Amino acid sequence: MNGPPMDTVESVPLVVDLDGTLLRSDLLYESTFKLLQGAPWLGLALPAWLASGKAVLKRRIAQRAVVDIESLPFDVGVVDWMRGERAAGRRLVLCTASDTLYAEQVALHLDLFDEVIASDGRVNMSAHRKAATLVGRFGERGFDYAGNSSDDLPVWAVARRAVVVGAPAAVRRALDGRVEVEREFLRAPAGVRTWLRALRVHQWLKNLLLFLPVLGAHQIFNLALLPALLVAFLAFGSCASAVYLLNDLIDLDSDRRHPRKRKRPFAAGDLSPLSGALASCALAVLAFALALWVGWLFTAWLAVYFALTLAYTFWLKRKVLVDVLSLSGLYTLRIVAGGAAAGIAASFWLLAFSLFLFLSLALVKRYSELQVVLEQGKEQAHGRGYWTDDLPLVQSLGIAAGFSAVLVMALYINGESVQRLYRHPEAMWLAVPILLYWVSRVWVKTHRGQMHDDPVMFAVRDPVSLVCGALFVGVLATAALLP
Repeated sequence: MNGPPMDTVESVPLVVDLDGTLLRSDLLYESTFKLLQGAPWLGLALPAWLASGKAVLKRRIAQRAVVDIESLPFDVGVVDWMRGERAAGRRLVLCTASDTLYAEQVALHLDLFDEVIASDGRVNMSAHRKAATLVGRFGERGFDYAGNSSDDLPVWAVARRAVVVGAPAAVRRALDGRVEVEREFLRAPAGVRTWLRALRVHQWLKNLLLFLPVLGAHQIFNLALLPALLVAFLAFGSCASAVYLLNDLIDLDSDRRHPRKRKRPFAAGDLSPLSGALASCALAVLAFALALWVGWLFTAWLAVYFALTLAYTFWLKRKVLVDVLSLSGLYTLRIVAGGAAAGIAASFWLLAFSLFLFLSLALVKRYSELQVVLEQGKEQAHGRGYWTDDLPLVQSLGIAAGFSAVLVMALYINGESVQRLYRHPEAMWLAVPILLYWVSRVWVKTHRGQMHDDPVMFAVRDPVSLVCGALFVGVLATAALLP
């Protein structure tokens, strides 16, 4: 009885690429941002490592950065198909340009591969080098290959069949007529909506704080101030989005452990880390170009904001209480910068009110995150300095900060500036119970586990909060404008 032909599925090994194929991301960039998260100063060493060769760069990073392999965004469709091939008796080989320190961990986690071929600190297993290695190991046309990019074209050229995973149209066209395509896995390209989510454009609403000094000085109808404020708004939005992108890249491990944040574009693998890094740099340059148009003083405050957000991303957010004070300061900086853009100094009362109110909301954010950690049966928030035992303390501090903001508002009403700016200052007292109710309600919702990760966005979407805001503004307008 004759045996099976040599080109049956069982006899021809399936070689699978890792980055962009089996994984909806790239381990080189993932590990680089993980390295920078723990030691930002090592970013200065990256060019020197790269000058010694890409394989050396990957090994140096792999020796220093611990990547959570289990949380990586593997392509579920590809993994399930591979399990079926393995069950049919096919030999599976992982062949990747990633360092072998990571490749071995991936193979151990998936428990699918019979062999691992990867970069080893001397040889970068990519493109033509990968093709030559596989031909030497299995012979020309002696294997099928699953890949995704132009770097895989030399490998497909010597493979028996191609398995194409989410390849760009140009790569797919280059394959036509050169090799038989056994199977193709399609991936929808990242669209505008995906990028808007990554940039968090909805968070630009926070930059309306830039207009508060003008509003507080009753200069909101001074149209001469409007162009500078609008450009300042765009500058802060661009700067904030640049940092949001960087923050998401640095926080990949933490986001993937969170039930909602794991759906963010970079954590889910919908966008590549490299594209995020490039977009972040471009937005930062745009932000400061716009800021220079507004003026040097505004540019200086934007630089302070940018420096503080970077410090928060890399260090401050892991420090207990320092993190929430930093967040509160970032909100208040928007008000100061808005005053600089308009040439109107923000009042002491406005800054004090902002500091206490946004400190309370920052503590709401931490309390909500700790509730999620508690529900997951863990004791400490990943990437944060808080323990679940801190929940009562965080709640007490947050309520105290919120009520302090109400107190500042009450004291402000009795100040001399109110008598000068408002025709009926006594009517402003109606704003105090409205603010007191809203702060109390926010903490009740938080205590019950009904709060969004971002309390500011909760307020924008919550009907009761919108009514409270309208009543608050209405009271101030009545006090100022009523004859």
